[in-house]
Amino acid sequence: MKANDTKGNILDAAENLFAARGPHATSLRQVISSAKVNLAAVHYHFGSKESLIQAVMARRLVPLNAERLALLEEQERAHGRRVVPLSKVLTALVGPALRLSRNPKKGGAVFMQLLGRCFMEPDPKIQAMLDRQLQEVAGRFIPALQRAVPKLPEEDFFWRIHFLVGAMAHTMADAERLRTFSGDCCNPDDTEAMIDHLVNFLTAGFKAKSR
Repeated sequence: MKANDTKGNILDAAENLFAARGPHATSLRQVISSAKVNLAAVHYHFGSKESLIQAVMARRLVPLNAERLALLEEQERAHGRRVVPLSKVLTALVGPALRLSRNPKKGGAVFMQLLGRCFMEPDPKIQAMLDRQLQEVAGRFIPALQRAVPKLPEEDFFWRIHFLVGAMAHTMADAERLRTFSGDCCNPDDTEAMIDHLVNFLTAGFKAKSR
């Protein structure tokens, strides 16, 4: 087995087990059994279980956040000195995440399940790692959103950021339920339509009158 295949197999096995059982309820022995490798291979590629957890998360989050930043930069170049419209900023933020959630080749539902566990079963080290992954994204998107809604009071702005994250996370984690709930009226497999619906909803929310 090639080294890259070994590393990828370990990451795949760990991601599936962490999603199903939770990172802390999963042992390295379970990972190596599922990946069909020995413990030395895990230590060679990752060094420790904590590093393996970080690698599993980074494999999905690093390219996701890079895509978000690239899309925002593309919009900023296109608009020059003009403010990037709110809907364009929101699309750059939520679009890559929703595409990831519906793409099994990039983790899809399994990674969404893992993210959900990390939020519902918080661990300080995992949370710190997630915060580091989001730091650059937040540092670029929050000012872009503020420029798009300059008259929105700061308190209202951050409440709406909180609701944005909640709406995006729920849509990523539980979009399939919508098919049944809507009587097949809504199709979560149409990812681009789902992105448009979410962006329209969030745009209206950010532009809503302050209390």
